[in-house]
Amino acid sequence: MFLYLSKELLGQIAFMREKLHQLMLEHVYRFREEPFTLASGRRSQHYFNCKKITLWPERLWLLSALIVEEILADFPGTAAIGGLTMGADPLSYGISSYAFASKRSVLWPLIVRKSEKDHGMQSRIEGNLEEVSTVLALDDVVTTGVSTLQAVQAFRQAGKKVDRALVILDREEGGREALEKEGVSLHAIFVKSDFSLQGKEDG
Repeated sequence: MFLYLSKELLGQIAFMREKLHQLMLEHVYRFREEPFTLASGRRSQHYFNCKKITLWPERLWLLSALIVEEILADFPGTAAIGGLTMGADPLSYGISSYAFASKRSVLWPLIVRKSEKDHGMQSRIEGNLEEVSTVLALDDVVTTGVSTLQAVQAFRQAGKKVDRALVILDREEGGREALEKEGVSLHAIFVKSDFSLQGKEDG
């Protein structure tokens, strides 16, 4: 589906990646001496708010373009994308929309609720599950891997194959290893060490 990268496209990809890195530095990454409390409960001097990318249309389009044009070449056969609400939601919408607009390719976006609905069909996953057998799990940031694994487990319980995950940022704090233990390989666009200030380590 996304297998051939021309020389011209490779140049565009390099530009997109550098532009996205700059946007992450300017809007997403923060360092301070007083540690932040993360969603995982851990404390760290390094904080990343990737919603400063995924909830800004122009930035989300750039991120989605990079993913579709470069990264999905490594995931042939992917028919659906999604993860635990809400970190994965705008990411899945952006990728799906870009793929359809630019290539007329359908990547079904899926949403995993944190718990099953207590009304209606009482479903935990929203989206066109019937059309797909394999799902690429998404998340904005992975720290311990817990939220990403919740989505993986929900998809597997629904009978879908999930053996790969894609995130914007890996904090390099055990999430990759936790996913690998469950048979899921992680692809991260960036890692914490791409941004951490030299000599500024958690301690």
